[in-house]
Amino acid sequence: MFKGVLLSVASSCMFAGLYYYATLLQPLTGVEIFGWRMLLTLPCITLFMVIGKEWKHVTHLMGRVWQRPTLLLGLIASSALLGIQQWLFLWAPVNGRGLQVSLGYFLLPLTMLLVGRIVYREQLSIWQKLASLAATAGVLHQLYVVGGLSWEVLLVAFGFPCYFVLRQKLATNHLGGLWFDMLFTLPFAIWSIWGTQSNYMHDFHNYPNLFFLIILLALISAAAFMAYLTASRLLSLSLFGLLGYVEPVLMVLVALLLGEHIHQQEWLTYLPIWTAVGLLVIDGIKHVRQKAIADHS
Repeated sequence: MFKGVLLSVASSCMFAGLYYYATLLQPLTGVEIFGWRMLLTLPCITLFMVIGKEWKHVTHLMGRVWQRPTLLLGLIASSALLGIQQWLFLWAPVNGRGLQVSLGYFLLPLTMLLVGRIVYREQLSIWQKLASLAATAGVLHQLYVVGGLSWEVLLVAFGFPCYFVLRQKLATNHLGGLWFDMLFTLPFAIWSIWGTQSNYMHDFHNYPNLFFLIILLALISAAAFMAYLTASRLLSLSLFGLLGYVEPVLMVLVALLLGEHIHQQEWLTYLPIWTAVGLLVIDGIKHVRQKAIADHS
């Protein structure tokens, strides 16, 4: 279990680190950073999978596509959903929208609860119900003050559940599914680099360290993905979900470090949502303890 916890925390630190790292890649835009990340991360993940003897997941999924070609449409849709999130993750800190995306990540566990209740008819515990009420209060305040949630918040909070539900339906919630998700982003990644109006050769000439920074971006991304997925297999679902709150906390700290601010009228949005996260943490700790007691009995 210790290894799984270590990998989960390490992946959260690496993903949050990428949040800040993107700002070091200027003059590249968020779209260009996304393109380079996708283009170079796939070979790194492929290498890690081959070394770790995980390539069997890719070959198995290839066999399924051969038997049922319509599965390809689902894989493309899954790739599009993930690709949008990866683009937003790198675009936001460069464009001063880091806090909005981090708020979406705080709301994500709550929208996942909503999806579980509606789609899978899962029963909510008392702590989960209280968390839902607290989060609703924060959202209602945001609707009252601003008139709505930002598109960045909505894209994260509802886009990821759609991605996870689709992966579940396609039975691709493994490394092979991730590999195909990243594979189908390559055309857009290539367009992001060579099909836009950017002069990337000029950027590399004026900023010689940029090439090495991009290579490091790919290595960190691949390592973070692999650590995250390995931790998901080593830990119980409750503990894995509980550790998932480390990343948005770090993302808020990075956004504040980059000069963003939580305005006075926004505190009544953030505080209820953070309260909801705290209630879910209590619920997660309770489940982890109950499972530990059951395992020792």
